[in-house]
Amino acid sequence: MKTFQATIFGMAALAIAISAQAQDYRTQAINSMHRDFHAHGIAGMDRLDEDTVQTICNRTGNNPPKDLAERLQQDQFEAIKYPADGNYLGDWKAGEKIAQRGRAMTWRDKIGKTSRGEPNGGSCYNCHEIDKKTTSFGSIGNSLAHFGKTRGYGPAVQKYVYGKIYNAKAFNLCSAMPRLGHSGTLTEAQIKDLVALLLDPNSPVNK
Repeated sequence: MKTFQATIFGMAALAIAISAQAQDYRTQAINSMHRDFHAHGIAGMDRLDEDTVQTICNRTGNNPPKDLAERLQQDQFEAIKYPADGNYLGDWKAGEKIAQRGRAMTWRDKIGKTSRGEPNGGSCYNCHEIDKKTTSFGSIGNSLAHFGKTRGYGPAVQKYVYGKIYNAKAFNLCSAMPRLGHSGTLTEAQIKDLVALLLDPNSPVNK
């Protein structure tokens, strides 16, 4: 019995030590970033700051307590700024360019535009298959091919897609998808163009 208890206590002590060590590594990493990262152009020191959602997801391995996740997710949802005109569809051709453009918000860029004078990109191809003709794409996110054809083209779907692009964490708190509207990376018009890319029947996504 004493041997069993000693083993349990030993394992608990080891777990505490490992946890403390992991926490120390996190502190060291954060300190290193603050030491080595310097504000330059539009890239300010605030980029190192976590908001509440990022902190909770990072500290829980993207698995926060359900009640806490639901409350924070609702906060994110209520902060979505939907178009005042009630229109969610833009130009799918412009949306295709945004989805395939990867550059945005580097220190060389201007607010809202790249150093080449182009509007910010959404980098959608980095995580998603855009359409069946795309040959190079990431696989972190689900395929977007036939998105509207599968889910429908109606107003409810349009509003959902707009909100998802604006702030994915309003629908899945620890989503890996960037909060493209919430962060100011994309404008309202650009998000509308991406909605059209996914939901216009004439878009290559739905061919």
